[in-house]
Amino acid sequence: MSQENQRKDKVANYLKELTAEFLGRENNRTSLITVTGATCSPDLKRATIFITVLPTEKESLALEFAKRKRGELREFFKKKLEIKTIPFIDIAIDLGEKHRQKIDELLRNG
Repeated sequence: MSQENQRKDKVANYLKELTAEFLGRENNRTSLITVTGATCSPDLKRATIFITVLPTEKESLALEFAKRKRGELREFFKKKLEIKTIPFIDIAIDLGEKHRQKIDELLRNG
């Protein structure tokens, strides 16, 4: 793995941890938001944070909430990250995890 890819993965992983800490603190507890992953662009200027939400009926509200908090999240990153450019953050529902859960449920109820 190239050094550039290693750095990208390291930053993505750290963003995932920081986002989980931030959302855990900011969440109003009507739903459980779990940060399942993060990806960064090669230049580290953009990042996508992937989340899952329980109960699933609260998914759109939780996603709206998380997106509304992006400005504060970037400020939080500025305090914690030691990189010169803080990435622009997007937040998305982790569909891969959602599909995996659906398959598990179908197998259990088989």
